[in-house]
Amino acid sequence: MLKVPEHQVAGHQALDGHLGPLIDDSGRFYKPLQSDERGSKEMSFYTSFSSNTRIPEHIRRFFPVFHGTQLVEASDGSGRKPHLVLEDITSGHSKPCVMDIKIGSRTWYPQASEDYIQRCFKKDRETSSLSLGFRVSGLQVYGNKESEVWKPERKVVKRVTGDKVSVYGGSTGILAQLLELKAWFEDQTTYHFNSCSVLMLYEKKLLGPKEGGSTAAEVKLVDFAHVTEGNGVIDHNFLGGLCSLIKFISEILTNPDEHSPRTCLQDSDKNDFPTENGAAESN
Repeated sequence: MLKVPEHQVAGHQALDGHLGPLIDDSGRFYKPLQSDERGSKEMSFYTSFSSNTRIPEHIRRFFPVFHGTQLVEASDGSGRKPHLVLEDITSGHSKPCVMDIKIGSRTWYPQASEDYIQRCFKKDRETSSLSLGFRVSGLQVYGNKESEVWKPERKVVKRVTGDKVSVYGGSTGILAQLLELKAWFEDQTTYHFNSCSVLMLYEKKLLGPKEGGSTAAEVKLVDFAHVTEGNGVIDHNFLGGLCSLIKFISEILTNPDEHSPRTCLQDSDKNDFPTENGAAESN
């Protein structure tokens, strides 16, 4: 029995009759294969990446496991459609705190249509992508009480700008993994990861007399519908955004008391979420 992912924080969602990903109870994530070139690009990437013997094993762990494709009943009731079958990253977690961060100051790819490029450029300019090299696409944070969870709407998260972003994680978890990824991106020239995201998650433990805090964090790369061939050139767009994110997290870890994501976003809500150019985003 397939069902709607409970912990999805970004991307198309299988709600209210819309087409979106589904999960099962065995730890697999079924992502609809888009009918245009985005679907073929993502399929090509997973096929290439999974068989590429030049990818170090310690890097493969940052990518969802690919199980091929399968025809399943689409969430929008349109019948059996091809889906990518991937690892469900949140499987096994009961209270995963998740953040989806789109990497790169440019989220379009050179071969895209002019209309698509302009739409992406507008969004990059009105969010923190252009100024920081990354933007928060979605997040979910569990509190210390059984039913306490904070999952702001996408329009709220999209309007977070440079001084209003915060990240959960630890100095021995997320930061170390991002640095490991950075070292690979400084050398790899096989792929250019346009408009891809870094997904960060950890399991929130309820606070008790002898426990509290969180378990080890995980970092995954997701969303490969716009990946292009590297052709021997380093992916400076992704690498630059990744370096910016690493710098930002390092600053948070240096002075954690000044960075509370809920406070940052709620304070921004009061200020109508100004963007870097002073205008509030409308969508």
